[in-house]
Parts: sequence; C-alpha cells; structure tokens
Amino acid sequence: MAEKKKISSGFIYFFGSFGGILFGYDIGVMTGALPFLEKDWNLTNALIVGCITSAVMFGAIFGGAVAGQLSDRFGRRKMILVSAVVFAVFAILSMVAPNNGSIYLIVVRTLLGLAVGAASALVPAYMSEMAPANARGSLSGLNQTMIVSGMLLSYIMDFLLKGLPQSWGWRIMLGLAAVPALILLGGVLRLPESPRFLIKNGKEAEAKQVLSWIRKNDQEVEAEIDDIKSASKKENIATEKTTWGSLFSGKYRYLVIAGVGVAAFQQFQGANAIFYYIPLIVQKLTGSAASSALMWPIVQGVILVIGSLVYIAIAEKCKRRTLLILGGTVMGLSFLLPSILNVLDPQINPMTTVVFLCIYVAFYSFTWAPLTWVLVGEIFPLAIRGRASGLASSVNWIGSWAVGLLFPLMTASMPQEIVFAIFGVICILGVLFVKFFVPETKGYTLEQIETIGMNHSKKVVKEVK
Repeated sequence: MAEKKKISSGFIYFFGSFGGILFGYDIGVMTGALPFLEKDWNLTNALIVGCITSAVMFGAIFGGAVAGQLSDRFGRRKMILVSAVVFAVFAILSMVAPNNGSIYLIVVRTLLGLAVGAASALVPAYMSEMAPANARGSLSGLNQTMIVSGMLLSYIMDFLLKGLPQSWGWRIMLGLAAVPALILLGGVLRLPESPRFLIKNGKEAEAKQVLSWIRKNDQEVEAEIDDIKSASKKENIATEKTTWGSLFSGKYRYLVIAGVGVAAFQQFQGANAIFYYIPLIVQKLTGSAASSALMWPIVQGVILVIGSLVYIAIAEKCKRRTLLILGGTVMGLSFLLPSILNVLDPQINPMTTVVFLCIYVAFYSFTWAPLTWVLVGEIFPLAIRGRASGLASSVNWIGSWAVGLLFPLMTASMPQEIVFAIFGVICILGVLFVKFFVPETKGYTLEQIETIGMNHSKKVVKEVK
C-alpha cells in the first residue's frame, strides 16, 4: 500500500470533533431566532412554538440511531461527511421558509435534525476510537467544547443580527448554520478512518498507519494493534449474532443500561429548557421583552465554553463518577432552591432565579455536559458500539425533544419555579443512578471496560441465583 501523506494529530482531533459545532449551533440558534419568528408570524400557540423549537431534536432521535448503525457498515468518517452535507442543505431550506409556513419549517427542521443526531452519535464514537486511553477523557471533551462553542457562536450571531427587520433576522440566523457545515465538509475529506473500524474490516496496514500519526512510538502502536485485534477477533464472532435485542442481553446489559441511562438523565435534567428559552424565561420573570434579553444567552454560552475548558483541564485528574455526582447534586439544588426561596419570600428579586440558573449551567458545563458523551464513546463494547451509541444518542434526543416541546406548555400551566423544581428532582435521581449503576471508566482501555461490564453481569447473575 502506498504511503499516504501524514495528517497531524491536531488536525485529526480538531476536525474529528468539529461536528459538535453543528450540534451546538442549531441547539442555540432558535434561542435568539424564536422571539423574532414569533413576532413575524404572530405565533401565540404554545404547542406550535414548542414543535418548531423541538423539531430538530425530533429528527435527531432517528438520525442518531440510523447513523450509529450505518457507521458500523460504512465507517465513522463517511457518515460524518454525509451528515455535513445534509446539515448544509436543510439549514438553507430553513432560511427560505414561506411566510407563516409553520408546517414547512417543522418538517425541514426535522430533516435537519437527522444530521444533528448523526453528528451527536458519530463524533463521540470516532473521538474515543482515535484517542489513547490516558487522554481519552480530555480529547473526547473536545466534542463538548465544540458543541458549546457552536452554541455561543449562534448566541453572538443572534445578538448581532437583532437589529435586522424581524422578517429577515431569524432567516439569516437559521441559514448561517450552513457555514460550519461546509467547513466540516472540507475538513472531513482529509480525515482518516477510525483504526478500530479499519481493523474490524481487515485493513490492518491502514490502521497501523493512522495510529502512527497519533501515538508516541512504534511500540505503543503495535501494542494497541494487538489489543484491538484480540478484541475484534472475539467481537467479530459475536457481531454476527448481534441484534438490537442483544443490547440488553446478559453479556452487555450492565454497560448499555449505564450508558443509555446517563444519556437520558442528561436531557431530562432540563438543561435545554435554559438553552432554548432563556430569553422567554427572563421575560416571564421580569416582564421585559424576550427580544431585549438576548445578552443572557451569550452569558450562558460563555459559561458553557469556560466550563468545557475546565473539564479538559481536569478530565484526567478526576474520576468520571465523582464529577457526575458533584455536578448532579449542585444542579439539583440550583433548581430546587429558587422554588424554596419563593415559598419563603414571595417578594424575592426574580433575578435570583436567573443567578441560580447560571450556577446550574456552570456545573453542568464541566460535568454532565461533556461526560455524557465521553461515557457514550467509551463504555460500549465494539460488537454493539454502533447500535448502542446510536440508541444512547436517540434516547438523549428524545429527552431533548420532550423538554423543548413541553417546557412552553408546562410554564403556561404552572409557575416556572415548580417546573424547575421538577427538573431538580430529576437531577437528584440522576445522581443516585450514577452511584448505583455506572462503573468508573477513567484510565481503562475500551477492551478493559468491556471486561468490567462482563464481570459485573456475571456477578449479578450469581446474586440472582
């Protein structure tokens, strides 16, 4: 095989995680676009507002599952490439929605969600398979940095474009999502395929070449090749008999429940209620117009970016479980305390709630936000990784879609503080789930994590007997 031109590890890790920009931009863009869209189309129905906001998340439910499975067949890189193309096309189609075309916009943004969901499943899997075990947490955390950078970028663009006529402002906000998609497309064209996928498909020489670009020396490359081959040989036999039902068989059940459970809790804890609706939350608390509260999303975005960088700095120093338990506890209290304070003092400054929401975002940003995707990328055995990561991504998007759809309806029928208290209880339940069901994965190779899961499953079977 001819020697390919060397690709730097920095380029690989940067563009390997750049799909998070697409994910983040479209999470954030509706935050600023929605107030202008509501005025332009005179939207007053909470259900329609929720459907437009959550349409991307609904499409992502299916995009994550399909992309995860197809990536096992065609490769992580090719599917990231397809996602970038789909994203660019439907971002532009969102921009040219006909006036008062709520149904059109819901359908187009649902199709756009296929690409967003695909990126959310593919990027963590790709990054975890490229990163060495001792740096997998921080390198996989680049995905979260890209996501929140995309969110911050969308918030800034929303703020800068707020002076445009309302009929054009929201259109340009949505259409600009095509720009990062085209940048990703250009970068992914040069990316190599995952070494684990290459070995699984009999391309050991190519896998060795890719690893030589991102590992320190030949001994490290050879040792990793041997580990992957050993695991792949066993898993190739298992893969032939693997179905969706296999995900919850005795052999894999423990790790699948752990990974999928964390992905579910991350969304049902309510983070995206803040990210999607913070201008409307501030409007309801203070009575000021939502369109005048677009500085608050930027504040949230800056907190998220700083938090993601903090995570990268501490990723290899702190255990995954410790960070999740710490973050979930503070997040839960940040939702519950405003409700308690409002009961004790109904005249309390309404901005107190916003301060607690900022504390929530700060702790979410360096715990549950990045660690969910790190765990999804590293916890599933190779034989089921595509299907399981796709399932985790889809469950995560179900939570995101449900929060985006239901939050306007919930706040229309009950006080915001009660809604936040509900999310606070879910945060505490998430802490208990981590404590009892999620294994520690920091510092273990992907193959060692699989062994941990199998040993736990055998232990459970013995206890049942």
